[in-house]
Amino acid sequence: MKNQLYSFFIAFLLLVSCHSEPKKIKKATNNNIRQAKTVVIKNPLADAATILSKKEVPILCYHNITDFTSKTSDFAKIYTVTPSNFADQMKALSDNGYHTILPNQLYDYLTHGGSLPTNPVMITFDDTREEQYTIGKTEMDKYGFKGVYFIMTVSINRPHYMSTEQIKNLSDNGHTIAAHTWDHHMVTKYAGTDWETQLIKPKTKLETIIGKPVTYFAYPFGIWNHEIIPQIKNSGYQMAFILSTKRDSTAPLYTIRRIIVSGTWSTSGFLKSIQSSFK
Repeated sequence: MKNQLYSFFIAFLLLVSCHSEPKKIKKATNNNIRQAKTVVIKNPLADAATILSKKEVPILCYHNITDFTSKTSDFAKIYTVTPSNFADQMKALSDNGYHTILPNQLYDYLTHGGSLPTNPVMITFDDTREEQYTIGKTEMDKYGFKGVYFIMTVSINRPHYMSTEQIKNLSDNGHTIAAHTWDHHMVTKYAGTDWETQLIKPKTKLETIIGKPVTYFAYPFGIWNHEIIPQIKNSGYQMAFILSTKRDSTAPLYTIRRIIVSGTWSTSGFLKSIQSSFK
């Protein structure tokens, strides 16, 4: 009798374990499926030829936004747009269906095939001048535009230049803060500790101000050469911006083209320059 009970007990345990085990396997399998659904697979980083084959996005570069005076030279007028002209240009962009994009979107478009809005344009500002905040941001806000501010850190908190609070406010409101060296010295002349002073320390300072990574850079005067690109990369920058010269065939991400918006342009000339400069 005891042997029969013992045999029955063993058979019962085997029956229970056989029926319960598949449930464990099924549960683990379902968990694996749910986890797999959360994995995002990025396209491989595009090579230089692929990046160069993509249609360029118009990128505008502003410096001074102030009225001309009797002392404003013809040369200075190239770098100076009056407040009324700047306002007209922002309105013209909006009226003609342009949508502003930021460097993160441009990087994703160039390297991973990301999508862009119709009629994309990028608005950038160099040198940290205060009117880029008081006038530039105010006018862009009217149309929901966002801009890119390349900050020269030696100027922060100086008279007529942006304060740390203004820079932080720009970042908090969706604009991009990027680096433009410490004091605007030409990168082709750097040696020794200049790389730390002009590339790394400004990046760290800006990141401390805004609490976000700073991964974009603009060359002073738009001047660069092949030797400095590894230094730009090693300093933690994903893209670097030149002016109107030709992009490099081997490093297009570090020679992104912009055009200076000249104070001598009419509004119609402004629109024509965008269309003719970026085809």
